[in-house]
Amino acid sequence: MDTEALKKSLLKKFQEVTADRLQKIQLGVIDLEKETADQAADDVARELHTMKGEARMLGLAAIGQLAHAAEDVLRAEREGKTATETATDVMLRACDVLSDLIEDLDAAHTGSTATEEMVKALSEVSGHPVPALGPVRKPAAAPPQPPAVAAPPKPAQAPPPVAAAPAAVAPQRAPEAPVAPPPPAREEEAPNTAKGNTIADRSIRVNVEVLDSLGLLAGDLLVESARGRLRSTETAALFERFSRLGDRFLRMSEEVDVPDAIRAELERAEADLHMLRDDAFRFVRRNGDGIETLHGNLAQLADHVAEARLVPLATVFDAFPRAVRDIARTQEKDVDLVIENADIGVDRSMLADVRDALVHLLRNAVDHGLESPDLRQQMGKPATGRIRIRVRVDGDMLHIEVEDDGRGMDTDRLKQVAVNKRLLSAVQAAALSEREAIELIFRPGFSTREQVSELSGRGVGMDVVKRKVETLGGSVGVSSRQGRGTTITLRLPQSLALMKVLLVRLGDDVYGMPAADVVAVMRIKPDDRMEVFGTLAVRHRGKPTALVALGPLLGLNGGNRFDKPPAVVVRHGDDYAALVVDGFVDEREVAVKPCGGEFLKGAPFIAGTAALEDGRIAVLLHVPDIMTEVRRMARPVTQAPASRRLRVLLVDDSPIARATEGALVKALGHNVEEAQDGEEAYAKVQTNTYDLILTDVQMPKLDGFSLTRRLKATPSVARIPVIILSSLASPEDKRRGLDAGADAYLVKGELGVESLAQSIDRLT
Repeated sequence: MDTEALKKSLLKKFQEVTADRLQKIQLGVIDLEKETADQAADDVARELHTMKGEARMLGLAAIGQLAHAAEDVLRAEREGKTATETATDVMLRACDVLSDLIEDLDAAHTGSTATEEMVKALSEVSGHPVPALGPVRKPAAAPPQPPAVAAPPKPAQAPPPVAAAPAAVAPQRAPEAPVAPPPPAREEEAPNTAKGNTIADRSIRVNVEVLDSLGLLAGDLLVESARGRLRSTETAALFERFSRLGDRFLRMSEEVDVPDAIRAELERAEADLHMLRDDAFRFVRRNGDGIETLHGNLAQLADHVAEARLVPLATVFDAFPRAVRDIARTQEKDVDLVIENADIGVDRSMLADVRDALVHLLRNAVDHGLESPDLRQQMGKPATGRIRIRVRVDGDMLHIEVEDDGRGMDTDRLKQVAVNKRLLSAVQAAALSEREAIELIFRPGFSTREQVSELSGRGVGMDVVKRKVETLGGSVGVSSRQGRGTTITLRLPQSLALMKVLLVRLGDDVYGMPAADVVAVMRIKPDDRMEVFGTLAVRHRGKPTALVALGPLLGLNGGNRFDKPPAVVVRHGDDYAALVVDGFVDEREVAVKPCGGEFLKGAPFIAGTAALEDGRIAVLLHVPDIMTEVRRMARPVTQAPASRRLRVLLVDDSPIARATEGALVKALGHNVEEAQDGEEAYAKVQTNTYDLILTDVQMPKLDGFSLTRRLKATPSVARIPVIILSSLASPEDKRRGLDAGADAYLVKGELGVESLAQSIDRLT
């Protein structure tokens, strides 16, 4: 057996297990300062002892030495010989050094300067002499043998679990090694170790890319099985038509007078027909049952794959207590962090974004939210501030609340800061409601800090949180009471592999909206409509809700063709809107795939695509983008009072590009006409009057550069401003566009309402 390969695998396993164990040690060390100190000390002692034993078995003497020194500090703290705060600080620093050693196994064998200094610091705190490096050392000069067998430990010096040690270092016991890997199962995970029923025995580590591939494959199989169900239904319909045709044949044969010889042949054909019809019926039934069973199994497979992608939030939450403690100490504040339901899972691909968002929220809660201990006592609050993270699942959505009992948000101050930073005029700030004032914190560059510090005050934070969460298809909500505290709620999908969507019809095309964002479906009666401050609305559950035709919003032709049109009521955060559609298709679970193509990938309103069983592709809509446009349309005060409605010609050979760009222009209150290429656009300009022309570059017949040159060379239309919209973003392409006479050049992937509005206002 390859002993070297075995040792490498054992060292890798040790790194994985010890990283998790080290996280538990840090949490326990922090708990030494709390009421549960006795239990925490027991947990830390157990973890340190296990780590020390495993390290010495594998020859990682430096880790064993450091763990032993930390045990001495813990013992001194429990005996009252060392202050708890001092012990906590030095042990947390030791955890940092241990984390480095786990990553650098060479240093873990031989030690390092940082290790020696840390052991000395631990010994000074505990009052114990510096522990020896340990019985197992990596020799300076080994015999010409594989490293795995260079320096086996003496049996007399081996730690208690002797059976595991030779597996790591003794080749003569190699055949028995697979029976008992050295790193024992973590005690906190294995109360039934004697029975072999450990969590480690029932779990393995899987590359997340493999899970991603399985998720996409499961979704594709689910769609294919749905297509199989459709084909099964079509097959049954074909056999039904065949059966009806057979009945007609039998009736005709009975009515026609034929010779006896032919009559006998007809009777045999009739018998065969009945037998064939019976066989066809049985086939349809068996095929249908098989398809239904297959579809059910594939649906179960997709659910299991989605579940396998879920990772407990504790994997990131466990690092928060120490992070909050360190931040609070730099602020000279006392903070108690409470985490509820950290065992709830979240999609692995979302973990990094969730962690980043929560880090911002916790930093802001400590720095901006919580007051100093003296001020809290003056206000009648406990000197120790409290931050609480609550996690709950609502259907397919995950709710994460970060609540503090600090000073809350002063809306008057927020408005003043916005005015000082020239984000709003004084008149606009005065017109803001309390909720709108609180939402100023999501503006890029907004910060109430006047002094830039390492912790905050750099003008980034909440806008980053909002952008990350909305990218995942979620929303951010804020509630605050001045003097009482602030609660920020993140609402996001629990899994991104499969998504339940409501499929709606716009013309002949199918669009999907996440079912989690859909509140209700309804028919809009004429009497239900109303006008609120110049905005069309409909009453839903007793409250006026903005009423918007989804087709025109997306830039699609047509609109409401019904007296009582169907509508979907969607929600994003605290905002609601009733989106008028042409019809409903179905609600189902689909595998979401990113959009193909450079432009679609960053297009507004579009979150992805999903294949349907009939071969069509459903475009999945991004509700946060839609609600942003609805809010802009519902608040005309955000537009300049002197703005006028322009007549805009949009030139692009891509229907989806025209739909997206047209929606942006319409959101600014302008009229849009379309042309599919440069030749058509130039012909329209000759017979119509336009205030502005937006054109793509790469088009058949006449490209955007050539169209611009031709327009600028025609005296009657040369004064019309031309904006080139293109996915070509290189400096050379931009220079070619401006040389052709374009008045502005915008990149499609960076296109938004604000950038487009600024260019239009400047040119018109």
